[in-house]
Amino acid sequence: MNFTIDREILLENLNVIARGLPAKSPMPILTGIKLDVTDSDLYMTSSNTDISVETFVSDSSLQVLKPGKTVVPGRFFIDIIRKINSKKVSLTLVDERILLIKADRGEYKLHIMDPLDYPNIDFVTLENPLVLPAERIKTIIRQTCFATATSEKKPILTGVHLKLEGNKLTAVATDSFRLSQTILDVGEYSPFAITIPNKSLDELLKALDNYNENVTLYFSVNKLLVKFRNVLFQTRLLDGNYPDTSRLIPASYPIIIKFNKDELLDAVERVSLLSPRDKTSDRELAYSIIKLTVAKDHTVEISTTNASVGDANEELIPTDTQVAGPITIGFSSRYLIEALRSFESTEIALNCSEGIRPFVITGEKDHNLTQLILPVRMD
Repeated sequence: MNFTIDREILLENLNVIARGLPAKSPMPILTGIKLDVTDSDLYMTSSNTDISVETFVSDSSLQVLKPGKTVVPGRFFIDIIRKINSKKVSLTLVDERILLIKADRGEYKLHIMDPLDYPNIDFVTLENPLVLPAERIKTIIRQTCFATATSEKKPILTGVHLKLEGNKLTAVATDSFRLSQTILDVGEYSPFAITIPNKSLDELLKALDNYNENVTLYFSVNKLLVKFRNVLFQTRLLDGNYPDTSRLIPASYPIIIKFNKDELLDAVERVSLLSPRDKTSDRELAYSIIKLTVAKDHTVEISTTNASVGDANEELIPTDTQVAGPITIGFSSRYLIEALRSFESTEIALNCSEGIRPFVITGEKDHNLTQLILPVRMD
């Protein structure tokens, strides 16, 4: 194997390939990137068993002197290409044992792995794909993925559930204490219901960075294949039945408090600086419980009490209220902050029911986005 290629083109594709590389793996071969060079093209593949990525490079700067296959140590290879400054990079396989990388006056030698040991990855493009703009997919991920569970106690909740029914695609994420739901009109398409791991969606979001054209999605029984540009991005799906969350969102609310989103967000962030936090070992868990109180005159106060540090409170002026009497709601400031950041609207509404019932956040412009948070008792 012997070829030269423009460094920027190679690095651009390696940045996408990096999405499929594991931090560590019981299969050492998967820590490598498979290079497959034909007479005129370059294929690069990475996989961590959950995510598999392949890029196809057919750039005019690619000059193949000798085709071949190899597997190179992934992280080291990417770091070398990222750090060198030359315009062109030459890669040569020496004695089927070493990959020689030449860049200007620099030479780097990497010990390779046997490509025959690399697992065969089947990227299946089935019929009837769903085509969506990349911006819509990125928006869905940003608006839902943060609300998935981080604990593996209920594995199905560590993913975002996508359900297409009646020409509407509904994306839902919940960790049992909050819920994020967004709905998208997609036109006619066969109904489906799948759950995609949150880590896969995080990596897909990074891979789609700076890409704003259409994306093609292929669905199979246990895999989702996303095709864009010269990239195939495939992820496994989560097994199990996702809980029915459709009944959690009330049809109407007796209490509605509207705020300027940025003013509310800034106030919550400031007050939460003094909110109590639990610690487990050296890792700080930001439960950050704060309280929102609506007085009889409809003034709103956000406050917190921390016995070891101090107290904080701020008064806010809502843009509109529909409140019968004074109320108090306690909740995680982190949950509210993350929910507010998912909205593009300048004005949002806190929609509440009586008692310790979940409250729902909606936005004036985000008609299809709903955020739900479970309050905590303040007794």
